[in-house]
Amino acid sequence: MDIVEQIKPEIDNIKTHLPYGYRVEVGGDAELSQTANDAIFALLPPTVGIMLLILMLQLQQFSRVILVLCSSFLGVIGAVLGLLIFNAPFGFVALLGLIALAGMIMRNTILLVDQIEYNKQDGLSLNTSVIDATLLRARPVILTALASVFAFIPLAFNIFWGPMAIVMIGGLSVATFLTLLALPAFYLVMFGEKQKDKAVQ
Repeated sequence: MDIVEQIKPEIDNIKTHLPYGYRVEVGGDAELSQTANDAIFALLPPTVGIMLLILMLQLQQFSRVILVLCSSFLGVIGAVLGLLIFNAPFGFVALLGLIALAGMIMRNTILLVDQIEYNKQDGLSLNTSVIDATLLRARPVILTALASVFAFIPLAFNIFWGPMAIVMIGGLSVATFLTLLALPAFYLVMFGEKQKDKAVQ
């Protein structure tokens, strides 16, 4: 727990007994961190809106956009595990790492989904398209993830940037393999029934 949250009850108790004209405010690093978080959350809604628009233009189907967005949460598993293992705090820099992590995971997912669609357009069956796309994209996805992980290792020992590096390392490590394993299964579940319905019609 953040130390400011730990002492908040005591601060609130002091505030109730202060003479008129006196006040207690949180400053220093805690204030700067809160200001930075507020700035990020203020820009988050328009940024997410632009991101959704770009995804829709790229994928051209709402169900595919949902699939890509859901895949971005796979990195949270590794990020949380990394922070717990290294006992690192989830602060402003860790939040930055989580946002960047979501973008990197969605990029890998888009590459995989695009390859599946290309395979389907070439006349391959759904199962063959998914398997072929996964095998074709596995190597570049894994290699780029490993390159990013090794690049963040030196930062993991930095006092300030350490939490961000840990989030990126843990999140990318877990999400890369979950994307290659879970995403094909999710795709088959979401689009397999639609293909059956078209075949029946």
